[in-house]
Amino acid sequence: MDWVEQVAGIRRWSRGGERAPHKPLLLLYVLGRFQRHGNSPILFSAAEAELRNLLKEYGPPRETSPGYPFHHLASDGLWLVETTTGPGSPGPELGRLRESQASGRLHPDLARALAEEPDLVTRIAGFLLDANFAPSLHADLCLLVGLDLETPRAAGRIGTNGVATRRDPAFRRRVLMAYEYACAFCAYDGWLDGTAVGLDAAHVRWWAFDGPDEPANGLCLCAIHHKLFDKGVLGLSPERTVTVSARFVGRSASAQDMVLALAGRPVRAPQPGLDPVDPRHIAWHNRQVFRTPARTF
Repeated sequence: MDWVEQVAGIRRWSRGGERAPHKPLLLLYVLGRFQRHGNSPILFSAAEAELRNLLKEYGPPRETSPGYPFHHLASDGLWLVETTTGPGSPGPELGRLRESQASGRLHPDLARALAEEPDLVTRIAGFLLDANFAPSLHADLCLLVGLDLETPRAAGRIGTNGVATRRDPAFRRRVLMAYEYACAFCAYDGWLDGTAVGLDAAHVRWWAFDGPDEPANGLCLCAIHHKLFDKGVLGLSPERTVTVSARFVGRSASAQDMVLALAGRPVRAPQPGLDPVDPRHIAWHNRQVFRTPARTF
């Protein structure tokens, strides 16, 4: 069995195109546990707080329950749930999962394959990361779930037709050139020995969600503003001004200068003749990533 394809086929809840990384987040958490503890059962009540934090940090902007992926992943042939009364999940309700002492573990066939194929954890985790999260979030997410991915991965994704799609290596160069090697939010423009340093080409609509490798879907951002943009702290208004989440708290002078003071600031425009960010990609980021509401200024 090709376990990466099996993971790629997991069923997702869907409404209006909203991101639904609940099952991928649970799988990443479980893979991290597998690396450290093998396929020992994971008691829901013991993992609930960590799963809730994962969903809060990396899930959609709306609040969601860790009970949903713990229960529903069992329908995909990758995960088994049992209670004190026997096999089977009691449902997604938190109270029932706690009271029944529900626990979950990987399907034995998958656990056996992971033990026999040393790179399988890396390949499955790599697919889950590439298919669901912006690249700037991968390292922090792996750290949070305790995943150690040492094997280099190809920069590609598996589409719904099963065909691998690779990133355009020219995307970064084209975006940085369009914004004249300066952060579109703060104008940082550092160089070291003739090479731009600390500047990224950020996707507005994430590449994992069919965001094209085109300048009209890109912004040149410094490393910190790229991370904050992908975490939903920063966003774009339809008028292409910077929005700052009211849920962000920063009391230092640095936070004031680097984040809060950006609210309402016009985003740097690309060079004349080059396309600014497409409004459709701005709308996607506002729906799927930005942590509403925006601060007033």
